[in-house]
Amino acid sequence: MSRMVMSRIAIGAMAVTSLVYGFGLTYAKTSEAAGAQNDSDAGIRFKLQASEKEIGLPIYPGATPHHEDKGDSSAANLGLWGGSFAVKLVVLKMESKDTPAKVAAFYQKALAKYGKVLDCSLGEPKQDPKAGGKSSNILTCEDDKPEPGGMLYKSGSKNKQHIVHVQPNGQGSVFEMVLMDTRGMDDEKPL
Repeated sequence: MSRMVMSRIAIGAMAVTSLVYGFGLTYAKTSEAAGAQNDSDAGIRFKLQASEKEIGLPIYPGATPHHEDKGDSSAANLGLWGGSFAVKLVVLKMESKDTPAKVAAFYQKALAKYGKVLDCSLGEPKQDPKAGGKSSNILTCEDDKPEPGGMLYKSGSKNKQHIVHVQPNGQGSVFEMVLMDTRGMDDEKPL
């Protein structure tokens, strides 16, 4: 996985660790069908699977899971919730025989349903921090950059962002789809 995705997984893992150990939350068994948790629930979810529905983006036609090494997973699905705080990180790594430009065009269109699509591969200018007020939820590229030769697109808000990173892979492409949904002390309901 790319450094960007690995850093997001590390952030998610640190959040899980601090909530579980730092705040003494207890593990609550939940079923996937249970849906949203109430304010007194707490829990952790970790799966090495992710679906199109969970990530909120379509899978590119004809794409197959991409494995870096034999036996590794092409997906990760992390969740953590407690009280009014929740973090959800879903990652899916796929490959296609189509060119990076064709895959990127598909995902630029798919990301548009979440709002303005930022092209972070071009070093899109950072948003003025004063533009949205002190607690702005406006999405920016921040320091996210694609691997050399790759393309990186984002859409959504700071609290709920969809990210697609497309890399050349021989004659085809490897691409990662990421959903990062974080909710804290604002007025949004936990996941």
